[in-house]
Order: sequence, then C-alpha cells, then structure tokens
Amino acid sequence: MHIACKKCGATTSIESNFEVKYFGCPYCRSLFEIKEDLSLVKEFEHKPLNPILDIGRKGSIDGKEYEIVSMFVKKFHAIHYWREYTLKSKDDHYLYLSESEGHWILLEEIPDKFNVTRKYKKLTYNDVSYDLYENTHCRVESAYGFFDEEIPNTEIQIIEYIKPPYIVSIEKLGKEQKNYFGRHFSKREIKKAFGNPELPGKAGVGSVQPFLFNFHNVAIIFCCTAILILLTQLILNQNRQETEVLSKSFSFAEYNNKDFVSESFTLEGASAPMTISINSAVDNSWANAQVTLVNENTNEEESASQDVEFYHGYTDGENWSEGDRNEEFNICGVGEGKYHLVITPQKQPDDTSNDRITVKAVWKSPSMWNFFISILVMGIALGIIFFANKSFETTRWSSSDFSPFN
Repeated sequence: MHIACKKCGATTSIESNFEVKYFGCPYCRSLFEIKEDLSLVKEFEHKPLNPILDIGRKGSIDGKEYEIVSMFVKKFHAIHYWREYTLKSKDDHYLYLSESEGHWILLEEIPDKFNVTRKYKKLTYNDVSYDLYENTHCRVESAYGFFDEEIPNTEIQIIEYIKPPYIVSIEKLGKEQKNYFGRHFSKREIKKAFGNPELPGKAGVGSVQPFLFNFHNVAIIFCCTAILILLTQLILNQNRQETEVLSKSFSFAEYNNKDFVSESFTLEGASAPMTISINSAVDNSWANAQVTLVNENTNEEESASQDVEFYHGYTDGENWSEGDRNEEFNICGVGEGKYHLVITPQKQPDDTSNDRITVKAVWKSPSMWNFFISILVMGIALGIIFFANKSFETTRWSSSDFSPFN
C-alpha cells in the first residue's frame, strides 16, 4: 500500500492490506480522509515528537513479524507527551508500543471488561491485584500513518493500573471502552526486534519499569543461602573437637636457636585456625619462638614468629610493668592433611635466669565466624537493596496522584 501526500508529495508505504479511512503524513503532519481522493482534514501543529520507529518498519516480537502501520502522539497534563505505535502482523494480529521519556511498554487489547466508573484503587486481572497509577484525560496531538477509523478529536480518558513490570490500561472515548494488558519492553528488546534503531535516552523511572532486583526474591535466596551455609557447617563438623597437636617445654640449654621437628600428625575435617600458645618465665628480658607448619602432602609451609617479653621496675615512686609472659597467635585456615611443626626457640643472650619456653599448638573446632560474617554481608546487601528499591518506587510514583508514599 502506497500513499503520496497531496500536500508535500512524499510517499509512505506499508505492505499490510486493510481498509484505510485516514492517512497522516509523517513528513508534513497533514491528516487526510480517504474517499475517492485525499481530502485534507487538518494540519497538526504539534512538532516536539517525531516518529522514532518509521511507518512501514518491520520487527519480530515473540517469533512473529509485525509492521508499524501508524503512530499517535498523545498529550496529557498539558506538558507530557508519549508516542503510541500500532503494529500489525500478516494474520491481522495487533500489538501496541507505547514510548514515554525513553520507557517502552508493549500492549495487547484484551476482551475483559472493567468497571471504572469510580476511582477504585485496586483492580484484579488474572487473579493478580494491580494498583491505580493514573486516571486522567489526553488528546491526540499528531497522527502518522494508516488508520482504519476516525482520529479522535475529543479527550480520551486514560485509567492505568500497574503491577510492575505489568500494566492494565483502559481507554474511554464517549461510551466506547477499550482495555489493554501490557508489560515493560526494554530497550534491548526494542533493538533486537527492530534492527538496532537509534533510541532516546531514559528519563526518570518508567511506570512499569522493573527494579534491577526483586527484593522479596533476593531475601528468599539470601535466607536459603544462610540456611545451607549453616547446615553445611553443622554437618561437616558434627564430630569435630579441638585437637592438641603439640605441647612441649623446650630447654634453652638444648634448643636455643636450634630447630625442633615434631612428630607427624593428621588433621581431618573442615579448615580451622591453629592456635599457638607460648609461655616463658622472662624477667626484664625476652624470649622468642619461631613456628613453622609444614604440610607434608604439598610441602607448603606457613611460618610465624612470636616474642614473649616482660619488663617491670620502679620509677618516680611508682611500680610499672609491661608485656606478658604468655602470648598466642593463630595460623588461620589450616585444612585437613598430614603436617608436622618446626619450632625454633631463642632467648635474650644475657638472660641467665630463664631456662625454658613452652609451646602448645591446638587445632581449634571450626568457628561459626564465617557464617556470621556471611549473614552480616547478606544483611547489609539486603538493606542496601531495600532502600534502593524504596527510592526507585518513590521516584516511579512521584508523577502519580495515587502514590502510596504520600
């Protein structure tokens, strides 16, 4: 189907065939009634919004090819405009694409009837409850393409109920009422369907634009994850107890600056810290133990050195002391395997009163610390998502007269 505009001479073409009663030229914004010839009805003065998707452009949605046959530009609240495209398939199935400030909604007419004579705050469709978002009037400001019915020249009542990413939209023109069900249609879907057209940027939050995360689903996932972590921790370590792998007192006369190699020991179960406790009767002196844990299966080594210091005295009429004769440290994340320890004791060279140092190594029961850290991290993440979602919804409803956040 081809129509040459009687005013500007530009030709607009589509492949779809249906009875066309009106034609709007996308180039000069003239509207014609089609009788025996093109009869000029009016020239639209509205200029801010031109078609983004050209009349006659084809696209594939849900595996079916559609052609854009017409487009309305509608205005409400005196300053807000949106584009509304009519898509037709070869088997005469119609879809409608609505675009406002870069946000797209794909709609389809439904046969269901709704009573909207009163401003009900809720509407139920397919057993799902929708919230009243908009109840206003709009006018057609421009019409481009091919139309099988008269272009409305009076106000159209628009009632919208939303449950993002879904919408139930109701249009009333006089006694006639049309009902539509739609969903958010992402820019990625638009580009995939229509061959990567150039699209306008988004402004604000769309009426049915979904938040990046579904808060309730994320909360359920986090709860299930926490339960699984806890159960795994309990199952893997139900028979685990603290295991003392070394307790030995070293004589400095025998081991000062000399290595002691322990007997081999086998650890079984989940990873846990190994606590090394050191004690020595230092008195205004220091002692030291260097501890090396050797994994005999991999030959990997972990070493640490710990000083034991204790000093005391009497200064300016006061007794003072610092340090401690007992110290301990952890070698973290010691997994199962076969190990031995290498201990190298030493003391202050001029200390003649201290003759020994005691080293004790205990493989601890697995700590619940990782579990609580996981809970804390998931709790913080969930809190961030909750407040981000609330801010997102507040922005969505800021342009509605029926906001639950007022």
